[in-house]
Order: sequence, then structure tokens, then C-alpha cells
Amino acid sequence: MWYVYFLRSLSNPKKTYVGITDLMDKRLSKHDEGGSAHTAPFRPWELVAYIAVPTKQQAVKLERYLKEGSGHAWVHKHLW
Repeated sequence: MWYVYFLRSLSNPKKTYVGITDLMDKRLSKHDEGGSAHTAPFRPWELVAYIAVPTKQQAVKLERYLKEGSGHAWVHKHLW
């Protein structure tokens, strides 16, 4: 399974992040350890939600949709 996940910064709750992974625990640890340049300045992070899909291709497509346009608006209306 692949996961599209939603994070919110605990140090700056207005900062949010949407990403994909096939190893949820390891990826979340990497964010909290500062292993991602995009999220390191806003550590620590909390997992808000995730969506499981069967393939990486579907996860990439869904992540792209949720980061722009109406998908982005939906995420900010319903999750943040």
C-alpha cells in the first residue's frame, strides 16, 4: 500500500504538508528528525490524516491533486 498523508506543524500550526510514502512510520520519523528540507524548520509534526491507495502511481496522482486547485481547497476546508 501507498499512503498520501497530511501533517500539521506543532510549532507553527499554520504550516501544513501533504506527502506520499509506502513506509508511514519511517517517513514520519524522517520529518520529525529534520530529514526533509521542506519540513525541517517547522518540527515537530503531527499526523492529521492519511489515505491508503494500492499503487505508487495512484498516490502520486492523488498527492498532486491535493496540492493544487480544488483538491488543495478541499484539504484546507476539511482537514485544517
